Amino acid sequence: MSPPPPAPLLDVRHLEVRYGDLVGVADVSLAVGAGQVVALLGSNGAGKTTTLNAIAGLVRPSGGAILWRGEAIGGLPAYAIVGRGLALSPEGWRLFVGQTVEQNLRLGATALADRQRVPELLERVFAIFPRLAERRRQSAGTLSGGERQMLALGRALMSEPKLLMLDEPSLGLAPAVVETLYDTLWRLHGEGLTILLAEQSVPLALEIADHAYVLQTGRTVLDGPARALEDDPEVQRIYLGIRGEAAASR
Repeated sequence: MSPPPPAPLLDVRHLEVRYGDLVGVADVSLAVGAGQVVALLGSNGAGKTTTLNAIAGLVRPSGGAILWRGEAIGGLPAYAIVGRGLALSPEGWRLFVGQTVEQNLRLGATALADRQRVPELLERVFAIFPRLAERRRQSAGTLSGGERQMLALGRALMSEPKLLMLDEPSLGLAPAVVETLYDTLWRLHGEGLTILLAEQSVPLALEIADHAYVLQTGRTVLDGPARALEDDPEVQRIYLGIRGEAAASR
């Protein structure tokens, strides 16, 4: 008899999030195993951002459970979530535009228990993103869109996360910048980082992911290995908004 599979690092069960009478998420369930890249897919308004924000402690769940290493973390404040090893690089970056690149990065390390690690983590981020090293004393508000995405990702990495969450990282970026960004994510994954990715670009997400979940109107409607979803034209047509003839020609 084979041993049971290991428990996931992150286990979201029947998550519900309400904003007054408005339902942001109705019933989302997903699991992320150690070392995996998991993609969260769906059209605008499907609930991807709300799901990530609930996991990150930015919005309070109305129902369901969020478990991190078996511990319930749903409803904890964001600083407590970061302190447990989860970090979110949000959609739209949410940088402190009046602060320098280095100051923004240092803010990402505020949850670290060992402050002596900050210089080492800074140098690691600058090694991953040499452009940020060149602009370390430059105001974040003067950066290009690609550089702002690098800074948002670098800031999340400054907390030395066990799980990195990214919300629409390719949104609004030039194709060459997106390619560089995904090369970086692939390298981080190769170093053992676990990633949960909400992405508007389905082909990009499925190319890097091990497993994917499809959300529709705030509910998990489908999940499976990324390769299986990528190769199923009917799934693409119905759930991912890709035209059937385009999917069939892949």
